[in-house]
Amino acid sequence: MAQVLEEDHRPWGYYQVLADEEDHKVKRIVVYPGKRLSLQRHRHRSEHWIVLRGSALVTRGDEKIPLEGGQSMFIPRGAVHRMENVGNDDLAFIEVQRGDYFGEDDIERLEDDFGRID
Repeated sequence: MAQVLEEDHRPWGYYQVLADEEDHKVKRIVVYPGKRLSLQRHRHRSEHWIVLRGSALVTRGDEKIPLEGGQSMFIPRGAVHRMENVGNDDLAFIEVQRGDYFGEDDIERLEDDFGRID
């Protein structure tokens, strides 16, 4: 029987925490069509994104990189980044965080479509 995971809903979609360990955290993130996460950076962690389905446009520093299902992207600690759903269906991806702290307060928002600037 499949485990039921709690979802944390946000204005852009939702996420589920799949693992939360001392040295890593894993989330499954869904972004609704036409929505995007805030432009942000982290002081304590790097992230590796693996797209499961949908069409993404990743901002990493000055780069804009399109990704489709099966493709991945590494976001170094301190890098400015954003994930955007540019398709007509939900975008789903796995985020693997590595570092020494994984709290939601390690998000420094630089731009946000929903008024959540720090």
